[in-house]
Amino acid sequence: MPQNPSAPSADKALIEAFKNAATSIISDNLDRLPGANLRPFHKGGSMAGTAVTIRTAPGDNLFIHKALELVRPGDVVVVDGGGDTSRALIGEIMSLIASTRGAAGMVIDGAIRDAGALGQSSFPVFARAANHRGPYKNGPGEINVPVSIGGLVISPGDIVVGDEDGIVAFSQSVAADLLVKVRAQEKREADTMQSIREGRYKGAYGAAAK
Repeated sequence: MPQNPSAPSADKALIEAFKNAATSIISDNLDRLPGANLRPFHKGGSMAGTAVTIRTAPGDNLFIHKALELVRPGDVVVVDGGGDTSRALIGEIMSLIASTRGAAGMVIDGAIRDAGALGQSSFPVFARAANHRGPYKNGPGEINVPVSIGGLVISPGDIVVGDEDGIVAFSQSVAADLLVKVRAQEKREADTMQSIREGRYKGAYGAAAK
């Protein structure tokens, strides 16, 4: 099965900038295209990094173990487990391996286990569900190929951002222009909220908000 080299890492300054941007605003500026409806299992905090992608057989984590050997600082481990939640694909040990190798986080389109321990950790882990049942280790799988996470296609090298609302991903080629649009929307929304606080806001029909 394919085990391709990782794509070039995204620019660190862009990663840091997007780590402070809300996924909802990023999504708005990606025409609200499909985003993965995964939830965070860590104790809080946002995530941004470069995608290293894995496609696994349902309930099997052999190729996640293989991919962890390739993880670089700043990578996000993105696992297409087909949305299957019958068995956990990772838990406390594998998340610790990823963390100690400098990964920015893990995205699991499937289940995790050790939810209590992960919930005490600041290392970002996003998944569909928790399940105590452990995985198979038989394969097959693929590394660094395009994957689908809840309808969101993520390619190796894409920038992946996650927060309490879920995850979004986009190509490095659009990142700089996207960031300009995100910052502009952040400014508009901040101005709107300030006008609401000051009683200046007018709703959709032109009436002052009460």
